[in-house]
Amino acid sequence: MTPPTRPLSATAFATLLLIALMMGANHVAARLAFNHGVDVATAVTFRSAITALVVASIVAWHRVPIRLTARHKKALPAIGLLIGVQSLCLYSAVARLPVALALLAFNTYPLWTALWARLFYRHRPERAVLLAMPVMLAGLALALDVFGAASGLGAAGQWGRIGAGVAFALTAAATFGVALVITQHEASDVDGRVRTASTMGIVGLLALAAVTAQGGPHLPTAPLGWVGLGALTFLYGTAFTIMFTVLPKLGVVGNSAIMNVEPVFALLLAWAILGQSIAPVQVAGALVVVGTVVWLGMRKR
Repeated sequence: MTPPTRPLSATAFATLLLIALMMGANHVAARLAFNHGVDVATAVTFRSAITALVVASIVAWHRVPIRLTARHKKALPAIGLLIGVQSLCLYSAVARLPVALALLAFNTYPLWTALWARLFYRHRPERAVLLAMPVMLAGLALALDVFGAASGLGAAGQWGRIGAGVAFALTAAATFGVALVITQHEASDVDGRVRTASTMGIVGLLALAAVTAQGGPHLPTAPLGWVGLGALTFLYGTAFTIMFTVLPKLGVVGNSAIMNVEPVFALLLAWAILGQSIAPVQVAGALVVVGTVVWLGMRKR
């Protein structure tokens, strides 16, 4: 049974916005690192390994009991592998698209979650999700400028430019949707800190295997690259630490819909730091996608 929703305090609301800001900034920092020699696997390895160590330290410090059933022992590695693929694909999208557009395409994950829940567990999508689907997809089409009207390239030229990045972002969304469904049905009773430490550890190992397969890490070739790599690691790890230490004390669920304003923060930061900009019609589409996702998350059930 879903616990009743209670109003957010000003502190909780501000904390959620701070996490969204840091997660958006993490992706902008990743693009900065990618622009100066860092590759996706290296970035994911640094980010995930350090986050895993931080969260594992929190688990040890608070002496969180670790009680895993046979079901948990099967589900947690699967979740870790899925999040590993999601992480690599999302950063690959960020490396190829304007950061905000990569995150917007990824924000279709609620639709994928509904699809996988239907396929795997025979759950019928809620009416609200069905209503939201065409609205979200229409907003995404505007944001991505799928017909090439805003760019002036035409549909073929636009997809030649964004196709690979969009494919990576949607793959990340689909994979994340599977991970959410499995987590909800197979591992929701595992302490969030334990689950996160396990997941980030597996993601770090997966990324390290990719780094090894390519002959070693691709480290920054300029000081700005080191700034980006350090910032993405710090921002991601700090956001997760706050999520699993501060939010529970505030009585807030860690994946609150308010944090889905992350693409808006990314849009502003990417414009200010990277000089990335998108057409007004694309901004309108972005707001439609973000607004729909937030509405889905905050509706009364």
